[in-house]
Amino acid sequence: MESTQSVAGLRPLVTAEFAPASTYLNTSVCGLLPRRAVRAVGALAQELADGRRGGSGEWGEVEAVRASFARIAGVDVSRVAVGGSVSVHVGLIAASMPPGAEILFPEGEYASVITPFTVRGDLRLRYAPLEKLAEAVRPGTALVALSSVQSSDGRVADLAAVRAAADAYGAATLLDASQSAGWLPLRAGEWDYTVTGGFKFLLCPRGVSFLTVSARAQETLAPVHAGTFAAERLWETAYGPIGELARSARRYDEPPAFLAYHAARQSLALVEEAGVDALHAHALALAGRFRAGLAALGREAVSDASAVVAVPGLGEGTAAALAEDGIVVSVRAGRLRAAFHLYNEAADVDRLLDRLAP
Repeated sequence: MESTQSVAGLRPLVTAEFAPASTYLNTSVCGLLPRRAVRAVGALAQELADGRRGGSGEWGEVEAVRASFARIAGVDVSRVAVGGSVSVHVGLIAASMPPGAEILFPEGEYASVITPFTVRGDLRLRYAPLEKLAEAVRPGTALVALSSVQSSDGRVADLAAVRAAADAYGAATLLDASQSAGWLPLRAGEWDYTVTGGFKFLLCPRGVSFLTVSARAQETLAPVHAGTFAAERLWETAYGPIGELARSARRYDEPPAFLAYHAARQSLALVEEAGVDALHAHALALAGRFRAGLAALGREAVSDASAVVAVPGLGEGTAAALAEDGIVVSVRAGRLRAAFHLYNEAADVDRLLDRLAP
């Protein structure tokens, strides 16, 4: 998706939509809701309190969210299924694996990507260091599953190398873009499956997630939790078995949480308005400023070229002290983790560095 704004042009948008009460550097845990999304939730909630004729929400809002994510992800809307959590999407994929299939993960991969496969009990699971994941693909590997950006430390996978290795051995691919979609350009069409939690860099509430399924994968992925929303002709088959499932990835939908999706329409519209290219440049500039400042303090960050920066040697005690000063970060795998996004600026980085100075 091409940028519609310059980095400098983001400031008016931020001023209109955000007014955080802290120095918020924690988008890897949860993104801030823009004002327009908050208004959308409030409006629907009030209608529900008043007694809404149209039910719990508008299906048109869900379809608008699906279309918006398709544009952000660079795929046709027919490839996008919506839901409420990444683990449910991954569980659907795990259920489709034949017994004995070999699944390859990076070491230390996020649990929601791994656990739906481990609970099967009849799959062969292998792990390799992230930087050697492509080399670990071999004949008989059925699926390579990984996050584009590692949650624990912000490392960015060599996605091109993983795809090339998977193609060479006929392995399917599953990419979790939860820590990258919204700041790192996503080309979902290059993967058999992508899963994305919307509540981080896409600025949606929890309860919004996306699954993309390639045409090849749709031939074998069974819609095991298909319900009313999976019908090709919505609302025509509310009782009895559905005669025809959606011919698109909509047959893999979970029933949507309408409050979350009404907000998500506004959040994704904001991401599109800003432009992922501009958000990418903005986030990397701030992360680079932070890494340079850390180096001046004698500390080295784990990753580069990432909006997510982890700092070894700084853990829970540091994060707690920062929180008392109104600076919100997180700790993962024993490391302090900061994440930079649309609503952050250089002053936020400098304030964090000032508090980290000896």
